[in-house]
Amino acid sequence: MKNLYFSVMILRISILILLCLCTLSCELKKPEPVVQHWTCMDVKASAYNSLASQTSSNPFITAFGDSLKPGDKYIAVSRDLLRGPLKYNTEVIVQGLDSIWIVKDKMNRRYRNTIDVYMGYDVKKAREWGRRQIKVCYKTELPWDSIKP
Repeated sequence: MKNLYFSVMILRISILILLCLCTLSCELKKPEPVVQHWTCMDVKASAYNSLASQTSSNPFITAFGDSLKPGDKYIAVSRDLLRGPLKYNTEVIVQGLDSIWIVKDKMNRRYRNTIDVYMGYDVKKAREWGRRQIKVCYKTELPWDSIKP
């Protein structure tokens, strides 16, 4: 019995030593440092509200299935921009508006290079915003070594 206990202990210690050696010998790949940078682009912009006449029969659900509620800082983008830099959940800065906005909706296929700013129930504010040409800025990450001093 004593021999069996001793053999099991030796086996456990051997496994622990092997695990330690494997861990120490494995090279951990360090993540490459990146720099966050805002890139801007010109787009057409309009605004929309949570009204069935402007969206669909369910004006509080985006085309991605997210819920809309007045006060949300969301934008819809044309599908060409979705295939490009403005992916779902991308944070953006919209020229002429405060704070960070998030891509949460997509527009009808007929629109190109266009964003639609969500303005809850405030139809007056959306009409005042109107249609305009603006800049939208989005975050990109650049490898640290690509930055020139």
